[in-house]
Amino acid sequence: MSAATAGRTAPSRKEVTHERIVAAAARATRRTGYDGTGVAEIMKEVGLTHGGFYAHFASREAMLAEAADRAGAESVATLTRVAAAAPPHEALPAMIRAYLSKEHVNGVETGCPVAALGSETPRQAPKVRRAATRRIKEMIDVVARHSPDQGAPGAYKRALVTVATMVGALVLARAVDDPKLSKALREASLKHLDPTGT
Repeated sequence: MSAATAGRTAPSRKEVTHERIVAAAARATRRTGYDGTGVAEIMKEVGLTHGGFYAHFASREAMLAEAADRAGAESVATLTRVAAAAPPHEALPAMIRAYLSKEHVNGVETGCPVAALGSETPRQAPKVRRAATRRIKEMIDVVARHSPDQGAPGAYKRALVTVATMVGALVLARAVDDPKLSKALREASLKHLDPTGT
């Protein structure tokens, strides 16, 4: 047994099941929205009965809050991985390109929850909004941390605009049924956010 694993115990069966439910709910909310995500469907997807839900969550809102947190964490982790794989001066452009890629436009179920759920979030329970807000702040921080002008006056505001532009462009690129317009929205936003084309 290594020193790193000595203090850890294997997750219990209940913890593993709980994680499966949260993962399924995180995918489902991005796919069908908060209102389209039902307890019965999630439990069926993970192979459990509807009655077993309350052994894991006090309410549907509690599940949605964990799903929002999980989906947001996955999105932030993806941006962080993309930034880490790029040379430091390329980190921000690499994140923007990955975020505005055709694959991300098509990957609603595993993509950014802000773009998938942003318009629904204001109507959710406070705990769902709190989880989403925390992850949105993390997304902004990741962009700010990798901005070439980090620490300079106005840098954080530029990170806010960058994230708002990325999310807005993704929402529109997904919304339209015209592939040429979708591509044009992505490409114009990429050029605006990274005029050097690096």
